Amino acid sequence: MPSFDTVCDPDMVEVKNAVENSAKEIGTRFDFKGTSAAIELKDKEITLLGDAEFQLQQVEDILRNKMTKRNVDVRFLDKGTVQKVGGDKVKQVLKVRSGIESELAKKIQKLIKESKLKLQASIQGDSVRITGAKKDDLQAAMALIKKDVADVPLSFNNFRD
Repeated sequence: MPSFDTVCDPDMVEVKNAVENSAKEIGTRFDFKGTSAAIELKDKEITLLGDAEFQLQQVEDILRNKMTKRNVDVRFLDKGTVQKVGGDKVKQVLKVRSGIESELAKKIQKLIKESKLKLQASIQGDSVRITGAKKDDLQAAMALIKKDVADVPLSFNNFRD
């Protein structure tokens, strides 16, 4: 029976490369000389450091540009709150989304049921598997999911006949 999986998985190698390129640019830019502007990646969290919120915004812009150049969707980033760190320095943590949250998985499942297509959607861990008899229905489901769930960078894999 034909099926495919709906997943939310960033290419962590490209994310790491984008962070390293951003750090390199921050180190060489004249307007960041003598400041505490920095960026680092640990597991699936990117930490931005700076002297002020304005500087954090500049560092984030650099990161977004580098991610876009490496074909990594910036919707994978979940912004945290700006926190004050000793003195007048600030930091912000950006989480890299991975996997589909249960709310979103239920929304996708409901969307497929309401679409009147002859398909079944089942939640499997952090992905949603959609099965059906016809490939055309599966492709229609992909288009429907892309249209209705635009705020999360979903991708489709394991397409099987």
